[in-house]
Amino acid sequence: MEKFGRWAFIVGVVLAVVFGLLPQLFIYQFYVNWTLVLLGLVVAILNITPEERMFFLIAVMAIILVTTVLSQVPSLGQPLQQAFENIKVFVSPAGLLVALKLIWDLASSK
Repeated sequence: MEKFGRWAFIVGVVLAVVFGLLPQLFIYQFYVNWTLVLLGLVVAILNITPEERMFFLIAVMAIILVTTVLSQVPSLGQPLQQAFENIKVFVSPAGLLVALKLIWDLASSK
């Protein structure tokens, strides 16, 4: 299962970048978004241990912050901006799930 989680991460990043950089594939964005969301959830479920949660959430926040800023830079061009948006779509559900798991653990340990 660990290998599947690792492959889900690799496939998610590659899909996010490829479908962002190839504007002719934009007509499939609905399906790409849902695929990225599902892969992000798989990554969170299979790859993130309780000891890694805080580091993962910090990394997710950094990725979301940086890609948000970079996706607003017009000189990068629409394809690169879309790639950054796709990366956010990939990591956000994973961050949400891990954050909810962390909150659950914190609330239930008292």
